[in-house]
Amino acid sequence: MTDLAVELKVLDPRLHGWGLPRYQSAMAAAIDLHACIDAPLTIAAGAAPTLISTGIAVHMAEPGMAALVLPRSGLGHRKGLVLGNLVGLIDPDYTGPVMVSAWNRGAPGSEPVILEPGERFAQMVFVPILRPRFAVVEEFSLPTERGAGGFGSTGTT
Repeated sequence: MTDLAVELKVLDPRLHGWGLPRYQSAMAAAIDLHACIDAPLTIAAGAAPTLISTGIAVHMAEPGMAALVLPRSGLGHRKGLVLGNLVGLIDPDYTGPVMVSAWNRGAPGSEPVILEPGERFAQMVFVPILRPRFAVVEEFSLPTERGAGGFGSTGTT
């Protein structure tokens, strides 16, 4: 893998104290994102998603790269905190603030999720992007074993 540079702009100076987004281990796939909020934020179960600032902007400037924003697995599993749009996509030419749509997937009436200022609540992974050219055809050039079968057509085991 080549050494690609991504410019990181700090929009919230509190990140210098909380820690800039970084990989938490030598083999981590994603950087953690901090909740740049001014006070604890209560996200009620089943309520509409809440938009949360990460306090950063990125500039990839590489058409073969994008970033995906994902929930942190522990918060999703233990507390029900997931992304309102399930996965966020940051295009390589977007240079604005990285915002995260957070949602408490718990059933209405279950415990709320309380985020603290600076808490690591989401993660961002950088991925390669393929942009193929499309060849419009009347029929596909080669048949496949599966063909047009979908939605369980290959069996349940």
